[in-house]
Amino acid sequence: MSIEFKRNLAVFREVVSVEEAEGLLEWLQKKPTAKVDLGACVHLHPANLQVLMAAKPVIQTWPTDAQLRVWLESALVAH
Repeated sequence: MSIEFKRNLAVFREVVSVEEAEGLLEWLQKKPTAKVDLGACVHLHPANLQVLMAAKPVIQTWPTDAQLRVWLESALVAH
């Protein structure tokens, strides 16, 4: 799995596929104060982005990949 769920932190690694979206949604629904670490993520399927947009968790670490970071910040940071 590309998402490691810790106590109150979801750590995204490498390529996060569509198959991960349902588990992510369920976990975030149970953890309303959860944080997300996207530091090691290199690709995020749009289904997971939709889950993050709906749940609005705190992003603890943004991706190191500059293009992915810009894309995700534009979708997840309130303006």
